[in-house]
Amino acid sequence: MKRFYLRCLTILITAPFAAEQLFAQNPLFIPDTLSGTPLNLTIQKGTQTFFTGYNTNTFGYNGPFLGPTLFMNKGDSVTLNVKNNLPVETTTVHWHGFHIPAVYDGGPYQPIAPSATWSPSFRIRNNAATYWYHAHIHGKTEIQVSKGLAGMIIIRDSAEASYNLPRRYKVDDFPLIVQSRIFDFFYQIGTATHEDSVLMVNGTMNAYLQVPKQVVRFRLLNASADRTYNFGLSDSSTFYVIASDGGLLAEPYPTKRLWLSNGERAEILVDFGKDTIGQKVYLMSYASELPRGITGADSVGANGINIQDGYYQNKLNGSDFNIVRFDVVASTSNPVTTIPTAFAPIEYIPPASSNASRSLIFTPDLVTSGQQGLVDGPFFINNRMFHMDSMNIITYLGHTEIWSLINKTLVAHSFHIHDVQFFVLDINGQPPAPELSGYKDVVLVEPGDTLRFIMRFEDFADKDIPYMYHCHLLHHEDDGMMGTFLVLDSALNNIAENNRVRNNLKVYQDFSTMDLSIRILTGKNAPSDVYIIDMLGRKQKHVFSGTLYKGETELKVNISDLNQGIYFVMYNGEFDLCKKIIR
Repeated sequence: MKRFYLRCLTILITAPFAAEQLFAQNPLFIPDTLSGTPLNLTIQKGTQTFFTGYNTNTFGYNGPFLGPTLFMNKGDSVTLNVKNNLPVETTTVHWHGFHIPAVYDGGPYQPIAPSATWSPSFRIRNNAATYWYHAHIHGKTEIQVSKGLAGMIIIRDSAEASYNLPRRYKVDDFPLIVQSRIFDFFYQIGTATHEDSVLMVNGTMNAYLQVPKQVVRFRLLNASADRTYNFGLSDSSTFYVIASDGGLLAEPYPTKRLWLSNGERAEILVDFGKDTIGQKVYLMSYASELPRGITGADSVGANGINIQDGYYQNKLNGSDFNIVRFDVVASTSNPVTTIPTAFAPIEYIPPASSNASRSLIFTPDLVTSGQQGLVDGPFFINNRMFHMDSMNIITYLGHTEIWSLINKTLVAHSFHIHDVQFFVLDINGQPPAPELSGYKDVVLVEPGDTLRFIMRFEDFADKDIPYMYHCHLLHHEDDGMMGTFLVLDSALNNIAENNRVRNNLKVYQDFSTMDLSIRILTGKNAPSDVYIIDMLGRKQKHVFSGTLYKGETELKVNISDLNQGIYFVMYNGEFDLCKKIIR
């Protein structure tokens, strides 16, 4: 009912929105910068006048809407003091793309209550690239990000500095935070529908930007809740992709189109040196070229099952539309006028070094939504929704893993993993496109596709606090399309099977029912305890307490209520034994 009501309100005001957007052209707002240490961020309420005569309630960092661009250098140690001045809202701040300890990751496990201050401290280990920070509180990520809790981060390093690239912020190096938003009848920001028909860049509607007649760098961030963009220039000129989510590519990639799904970043170079002063060129999204199933295309669904919640009333879906207008002006002093031919080779992770392979399967909740769930969700990863008290995957420090993302729904999902940068190996068995050949932490998985990537878990382990992986379509994430993984240090893991297990403790497992038959052979009568623990040594299930008599005793227990993972059957009695089991 909530979604239907909001959809109706949004449809009612699509026409006035379109009229205001058509006749108003606004200078692009460029966020201020913040650098050094400590970095102080205040989360606050605000208001913005997006539409004449109407105030919209917003959130922001150090201001009423969005946040400053944070500058950091690889190798620096930084402290961030994050004060939550929202009166009643708990929030978090996730440093998207950062390789940092789990306790500082800023996901749902690091909430910041109203009036509280969170002060993570860590060393910057990431390569020079464009990252971002945003709210990540479970169940409210979409509304908090949409209302303004997002900002860009630029990391620099000596390798990137060695190339002749534009890097003068606001001069020849510009952030472009692209978002589409929903507004209700009262001109307030909404969620939970596909009527995100208001396009903004850096919080500016119908933006224009004066660009110098030379090579200019744009840092593209898709911070939309729901939409994939197909970027291109209105004059059909070639631009050059130089960096993906986590660093420079091996060489600039010349292209006329670039997809970016939710959470993805890319850095591009555009050569305006060929243009005349006064010329106007639009950065556009050519959504008419997006394949069916990608949010933003002309259609999502198949065989009579079509996405709902106002998708087909949204004028942006399947249309080619302007994002920002570039007005060419005179060149600056010391302009960059050439495109580099190559960057440093990327050190890829060899697949043969993998310690494990996993499959993450995206499926709909057909019980709740029927066949309509194939497009509208809710969606599962490996048949599970996110729960704060669940641990989905356990891996180990120093391990390399290959994950296969298998999309069995009718909508594309933008998959993000915390902590690491990965390399795409193949999509449906074929090599990835050039723009996907670098460091990634977000990737789009189209309906029916299987995408494999490889990554290594380095530097940080924590036996209690997990990292996240999830769909970055924010309403999918809020609805539970998310999971957790722990990185353990195997050198500190003292849980091991005792050598006597083979003869004295046997476990038979029925995988269809998850019934366990535990058989214990003892040489004398002895007070005994039998229980099941997880990889962290936490007791998960009590099996038996009392006296076990000499000879073999059989105990039975069902473990279907345990989350998937590795566990140990523990026997403490005549001797101490443990036996590993897999749920």
